[in-house]
Amino acid sequence: MAGRRSVAAARDTRVAILRAAADMASIDGLDGLTVGRLASELGMSKAGVIGHFGSKTELQLATIEYAADVFRAEVWTPAEHLEPGLPRLLAICDAWMAYAGKPAFPGGCFFAAASFEYDSKTGPVHDAIAERVQRWHERLSADVATAIEAGELPTDASADRIAHSLWALAASVTPNRHLHRDTDAADHVKTSMRILLGAR
Repeated sequence: MAGRRSVAAARDTRVAILRAAADMASIDGLDGLTVGRLASELGMSKAGVIGHFGSKTELQLATIEYAADVFRAEVWTPAEHLEPGLPRLLAICDAWMAYAGKPAFPGGCFFAAASFEYDSKTGPVHDAIAERVQRWHERLSADVATAIEAGELPTDASADRIAHSLWALAASVTPNRHLHRDTDAADHVKTSMRILLGAR
């Protein structure tokens, strides 16, 4: 019993560290993550924090995976049971903007910020971000292609281009809200997404 409690406690501590790391990285970037700041915020020792990961790179990679899990739970999971094509695309856009509008992280969209931070860098952190963004692009493209084949979107539409446009619109929420103090940025983008997809 004690062994199970200790494993559960370690798991809970790791999740708490990753939640704090994702919040911090959404504001200061993944390169801005420091073990000292996390330890101070969580009331832990530096050894206690890094002991769950082994290195700063592993902490960054685990933070990316945690943020991807949050995104998946809040954006993809509510829509995945729907019919592929336009119905699921519209549900995705609604859930995506609900996620962006809260926002899920204090600095806004984690992956938009991480993409801007690492787009010209190399290494495992760049690769992990690129892989997850590309996976999402492929998911969007697949549903757009299904919508085109079903006649829900124009036959001459480009699935790849529409998926890129949806991502670009989503990425604009955080700067519009933070730089321009547009508290309705997510709602504006949701409307633009629906116009792009031929719905209101």
